[in-house]
Amino acid sequence: MSSSETPVRVLVAGLGNMGRSHALAYHNDPGFEIVGLVNRSEVTLPEELRGYTIHPSFPEALAALKPDLCSICTYSDSHADYAVMAFEAGCHVFVEKPLATTVADAERVVAAAKAAGRKLVIGYILRHHPSWMRLIEEARKLGPPYVFRMNLNQQSSGPTWETHKALMQTTSPIVDCGVHYVDVMCQITDAKPVQVRGMGLRLSDEVAPDMYNYGHLQVMFDDGSVGWYEAGWGPMISETAFFVKDVMSPKGSVSIVMDPNAKSDDIDTHTKTSVIRVHSAETGPEGKFLRPDEDLAMAGEPGHQDLCDLEQAYVLKAIREDIDLDRHMNDAVQSLRICLAADQSVRTGAPVIL
Repeated sequence: MSSSETPVRVLVAGLGNMGRSHALAYHNDPGFEIVGLVNRSEVTLPEELRGYTIHPSFPEALAALKPDLCSICTYSDSHADYAVMAFEAGCHVFVEKPLATTVADAERVVAAAKAAGRKLVIGYILRHHPSWMRLIEEARKLGPPYVFRMNLNQQSSGPTWETHKALMQTTSPIVDCGVHYVDVMCQITDAKPVQVRGMGLRLSDEVAPDMYNYGHLQVMFDDGSVGWYEAGWGPMISETAFFVKDVMSPKGSVSIVMDPNAKSDDIDTHTKTSVIRVHSAETGPEGKFLRPDEDLAMAGEPGHQDLCDLEQAYVLKAIREDIDLDRHMNDAVQSLRICLAADQSVRTGAPVIL
């Protein structure tokens, strides 16, 4: 077996929703071999993962197991320290989004990846989704300036609300989910973000006084493009228009049209797109539209686990084929910078000039 075919030995840290899904992706891909799992507490795992040892400490497991790749799916406040530790041990790193909780930490992780000559892939799962890739492609055909309208609200209760409250101990909803959709905006327009505004509200006594579970950001780009993103979590959140993914330009618009029966709390709803509607603004001599809207049916949509499988297949490809990830890393820092600026704006009440 040549070295390129030797399985990549992976240590998975964090066994929440995403960590479990990524671990299943490694388990089912012969290109990987799981050498251990890390979680601070006891956790119930799917049948396929029950044979692996769970270690309580990431630094100790890293030193003892000497993996080739660390998959960091812990809460975001540990992402940067764990990633840098892994690079210093000579590992490649996959890290869930957001890359870090500050821009300085995100830049520190990228610098560590470059210094170690190792791959850093950040969990921007929509980059591996055929429908989102198509949405970006169709929007780019329209040309700037753009209006981006995006949200992902979740009417959460029970275990999902508990997960949201745990996430909000370190990260607000507009940062946690916002990085995905701001990343989509940045992929559509190559323009530089110049100003960010944010507003937020704490809608529950179960959320810390200095945190908010509803937030809204606005970003302005140097080509005149503007965008907004909205995110709210909790039992009080409305299901009305909870999923808006829409791009407009002078030449028309591209939208994701959601199944009207979809529920905001269903994880597959966050990724499944149903239909992409392309509208052309072009009119004839009588001022009537020249062509009807085109609905691109996205049949055979990948579900949440399929997407995690695609994402980890990309990690394997990046390692084996030595893919240049500079743009990928820079984009991750940029989308985080925008979302953290929005969070700063929420807290100060003032716009942030980038």
